Amino acid sequence: MKKERQGFGLWVLAWPIFIEVFLQTLLGTVDTLMVSRISDDAVAVVGISNQLFGALTTLFTTFAGGAGILIAQRMGSKRFSEARTIAIMGVSVSLILGIVVSIILFFYAGPIAGILNISPELLSLSNIYISYVGGGLFLVGMIASLGTAIRNTGNTRGPMYTGVIINVIHIILNYTFIFGMFGLPQLGLAGIAISSIISRLVGVIMLYTMFRGSFEIKIRLRDFRIFNGKLFKEIIRIAWPLGINSSCWVFSQLIVYSFLAALGAEALAARTYLNTLESFCFTLGYAIALAGQIQIAHLFGAGKLKEAYRSAYRTLYIGLAIVSANMLLLFLFGRNLLGYFTSDPRIIAIGISLLALNLLLQPCKMLNMGMGNALNAIGDTRYTMYTSIVSMSIIGVGCSYWFGISLGWGLTGIYCCMIADEFVRGMLVLMRWRGRKVIRQADIGLSEGNASLHGAGKRSTSLTI
Repeated sequence: MKKERQGFGLWVLAWPIFIEVFLQTLLGTVDTLMVSRISDDAVAVVGISNQLFGALTTLFTTFAGGAGILIAQRMGSKRFSEARTIAIMGVSVSLILGIVVSIILFFYAGPIAGILNISPELLSLSNIYISYVGGGLFLVGMIASLGTAIRNTGNTRGPMYTGVIINVIHIILNYTFIFGMFGLPQLGLAGIAISSIISRLVGVIMLYTMFRGSFEIKIRLRDFRIFNGKLFKEIIRIAWPLGINSSCWVFSQLIVYSFLAALGAEALAARTYLNTLESFCFTLGYAIALAGQIQIAHLFGAGKLKEAYRSAYRTLYIGLAIVSANMLLLFLFGRNLLGYFTSDPRIIAIGISLLALNLLLQPCKMLNMGMGNALNAIGDTRYTMYTSIVSMSIIGVGCSYWFGISLGWGLTGIYCCMIADEFVRGMLVLMRWRGRKVIRQADIGLSEGNASLHGAGKRSTSLTI
């Protein structure tokens, strides 16, 4: 029991997630730095394309995310066989959806670039990047689904080690293919695509090896034919609102990026550079929120409802303190950091103008993520979905267009709307958590179950006498 409690402790779960996500962020930063040596136009293409990839990735990782919550709950309630079955189905469905998305991106890069409002002078670069990086996007789905399943068994170190190796391979291959080292031709953005596919393939192989041994009964290839209709419906019940929630956020960001594209390549590049710096500042907060979700799901599955309720607030307070401190550092040193990415004074000026707004944006994002993940952990995914649909469509997208484009406030107006959206959703999920609706229902269910068992025990004793 002591070993189990330690395995699902907040910091035990969080620090490997932090290192893993930090390395992923570092990988994105290295990509951005290397691409910036090609041109700022190439950076703009990478920025908007990665928003598209993020949006599409949620479509085939959502099922794995819902499965991950149920895995942690089943581990908490000692139903290990069901946890294993859920994990297998989560990976299988994510793989199928990932392959479909990758095929579409590979063959329809041109029309997709048109939908994103990518300017004509950037089309040749975007076709290369969307076709080849997007064509291998199913590997990202496999990494996400395998990593999610492994993490929710309490093993957050395995995905972390994999992340280290992926990053090392990717950075070395990036340098080799982009700049034509060791006698190879200079491939530019195509080099990043090749590097991404190779490093991600290595990651899939490593995670799959860990995944096979994550449960008491080893997982074999023939086990991927397993299908349990009852468990599948339970995954769907949690996953579809979770998917719409995630998709709403990512697609709203994609639409906002299309607004930025309409403002010009300079605004788009400035947002891409600043987003890279923001990601570093938010990484530990994100790790705390994700670790909190795993811990709360485990406690909820174990019937420790009071501990689960308190755990959400502890996660939130720690996350807010960390994110606020990091954003203050970015505010103080942001001008110098932007200089590492570009020498264009207009792009730097745009980025600097947004640094103060980030002091509000990131804590609001932590509030929304921390309490939203807590609700997701106990299966209350429909509420977070409803708040996302309403707030993102009206404030995140509608107001961004109104203030940023129609009224001419530009990037500053869009950022203010992003802050308002995160704050509104954060307050709504906080009020929902304080209402304890799902926890009260679970408490009643546990009480009725205990009463039923107690009554059965009495009848058994009476019959024995």
